[in-house]
Amino acid sequence: MNVVFDLGAVLIDWEPARLVQAHFPDRAGDPASAAALARALFHHEDWLAFDSGLRSAADVVERSAARLGLPAGALRELIEPLGERLEPIPETVELLSGLRGRRDARGSPRLFYLSNMPAPYARALERRFDFFRWFDGGVFSGDAKRTKPDEEIYQLLAWRHGLAPAQTLFVDDSAANVEMARALGWRAIHCTSPAALPRELMRQLDAMEATAGPAR
Repeated sequence: MNVVFDLGAVLIDWEPARLVQAHFPDRAGDPASAAALARALFHHEDWLAFDSGLRSAADVVERSAARLGLPAGALRELIEPLGERLEPIPETVELLSGLRGRRDARGSPRLFYLSNMPAPYARALERRFDFFRWFDGGVFSGDAKRTKPDEEIYQLLAWRHGLAPAQTLFVDDSAANVEMARALGWRAIHCTSPAALPRELMRQLDAMEATAGPAR
């Protein structure tokens, strides 16, 4: 059995609207305007290129400031040190710890991550949080030069670690990413509430193990 975690909004707190509210209160003073500005910043091709390792943080700051009419200094203060400010979600870290103990005692499930994450943030998270040592492996988009839901990034993780699709359970907060995993034959959970995730994940994992064959 294999469990593959997304990071943002699953294992690492990720609230884009709150971020833009904190840095641009004049442009994001209410929930609707904050959500709109967050979409314009974090869902644009400039940010996706940063996620994919094709643009630097400085480049994204320059391009986004010009495109959105935002002060470059405030935008730089948001983007460049963000990897040092992201924090884990306690409920999911506790879940991961329990799965680690189950794996160490029983040999299953193996634990992986598959995350859309710029390389500078990825390096910061790896350095800051010991729980990355609990994983058996993983792929960051900034290293792979591909982002979910591109099929190739899923296949890269599967190829590197020999993941059998029917014995792989994937968790992500994005419906599109979950749909791609299912299209590849993976089982998947659309995580809309980290607090509710442990019960659903353990239910599905127990069902998988009850019907598992000898393959990994």
